[in-house]
Amino acid sequence: MSASSKALEGKTVVVIGGASGIGFAVAAAARDEGARVVIASSQDANVQAAVTRLGGGATGSVVDVGDEAAVAGFFERLGPFDHLAFTAGDWGGSMFAPARDLDLGVAQAAFTVRFWGALAVVKHGCRTIAEGGSITLTGGMLAHRPMKGAPVPTAVAGAIEHLTRGLAVDLAPVRVNAVCPGIVLTDRTKQLPEDLLRTFTTRQPLPRGADPAEAAEAYLYLMRGGYTTGQVLLVDGGGSVV
Repeated sequence: MSASSKALEGKTVVVIGGASGIGFAVAAAARDEGARVVIASSQDANVQAAVTRLGGGATGSVVDVGDEAAVAGFFERLGPFDHLAFTAGDWGGSMFAPARDLDLGVAQAAFTVRFWGALAVVKHGCRTIAEGGSITLTGGMLAHRPMKGAPVPTAVAGAIEHLTRGLAVDLAPVRVNAVCPGIVLTDRTKQLPEDLLRTFTTRQPLPRGADPAEAAEAYLYLMRGGYTTGQVLLVDGGGSVV
């Protein structure tokens, strides 16, 4: 086994949003490399089901990242840990609207989990993370390829990337990076019409959506990559270059 494949062995990896989708895939991959995995999500039933699926080496907690006191309590109970991945939230359909039709209340709420929730998690998690640890946030390809009718999710995705760069400087030597996924075939994404999915992927050099396990590899690289910080890793099948 190479040194890189042992980098997570015996480490504690926290995945906020780890009960499903990309987050679950990150948790499963980290566990397979010998890490102790702690997942957190907002729904108890989902957390318990995910812990059962993960098997040994995994525990879970219910955390509402929109409640700072709950986030603080989670990290106080957790104690020291090594790596943190934040995958919570979704790009809800209600935030997709052209500027002239925006509900500003909905627009403000779009930042609650993905931006302010991430910042609350970092604020309290950085107090007990190992000095050589890492934090990996999650952005979105709209930050690089905006489309009509989506100014708010584009802004959320862009804000996450700038937050990543600021935190990398502020929290050094803790490393802070972000993954920017393209279309990932989670259970939620698979519910979209197939013709819509093809519209998003057909022009890519790799003309398909990613398996969650493929996206998870980016998070694991950023946990292992001891000389990588302040970076945004695009995992988009090459869509950003065409």
